Amino acid sequence: MANKLAGDLRKGDTFEMDNTVQVVVDFQHVKPGKGAAFVRVKMRNVMTGSVLEKTFNPSEKFELAYIERKKMSYSYSDGDGLYYFMDNETYDMIPMNENLVEDALHFIKEGSLVDVAFYKDAPFSVEPENFVVLQITQCDPGIPGATAQPGSKGATLETGYEIQVPLFIEEGEYVRIDTRTGEYMSRAN
Repeated sequence: MANKLAGDLRKGDTFEMDNTVQVVVDFQHVKPGKGAAFVRVKMRNVMTGSVLEKTFNPSEKFELAYIERKKMSYSYSDGDGLYYFMDNETYDMIPMNENLVEDALHFIKEGSLVDVAFYKDAPFSVEPENFVVLQITQCDPGIPGATAQPGSKGATLETGYEIQVPLFIEEGEYVRIDTRTGEYMSRAN
């Protein structure tokens, strides 16, 4: 595996530290007036999600971690906290615990395409497509002519996730959602 100096780390880099895999969330190169330069790195453990901020000497070496990403389809939940994803190339079913997929569940339904991240053949994260189309299953009635009025109301998606939508949106309509922010983008055709 390739090594990388702490001074060369950039946002999004994945590396091994203390038998864990970290992804760089933010970094800052600091060159004080007196003393040696250092690198302050904010990193997230890819398996647990915990965030840590640490200071390194720029010449410290880290082994880069290779994260594999696969397009998979969400198949089903067994009702006992396991969620199954199908590899679209091999048709293998991969089970994942609820704690690894709970954020993605807001935006996926059976058959949805997702990116599953693996480290050393172990899945650890599920990311839905950046934009998804989902149906509104519950909301207050739309207000006719409210397309020009500011304001929003609560609505429940078919996945059970609650979002804010414009006042003119009706129950049963399909809407486009940005999964990175969880926000309404537009009506879907």
